[in-house]
Amino acid sequence: QVQLVESGGGSVQAGGSLRLSCAASGYTYSSYCMGWFRQAPGKEREGVVAIDSDGSTSSADSVKGRFTISKDNAKNTLYLQIRNLKPEDTAMYYCAAEEGLGHTYCSLGRPADFGYWGQGTQVTVSS
Repeated sequence: QVQLVESGGGSVQAGGSLRLSCAASGYTYSSYCMGWFRQAPGKEREGVVAIDSDGSTSSADSVKGRFTISKDNAKNTLYLQIRNLKPEDTAMYYCAAEEGLGHTYCSLGRPADFGYWGQGTQVTVSS
């Protein structure tokens, strides 16, 4: 059974940094496409960054240069390093995984393409 558990969220001031973690279990972690998504109140869930099984990454234009995704296959853990946080980054952040997406669909980061989700971790940025 695939399980994803996020941690690391919190309340920070604008300009600060956070590192989110996602502990994965129940599947061959290294062979999956994994991504970070976020959902602000009243808005649709959106993909922000993704990492494919070969380590290639992609990110939404709105977070380029500030959000970095990485993974530690030995620890089965996915990370999201966020720098220079802005109030508009306030959202619930989710990690997700899916197998067999292929690079094109992995990089698109569409929530509907991912079948496994964590429970989310809240990030709140104050100005």
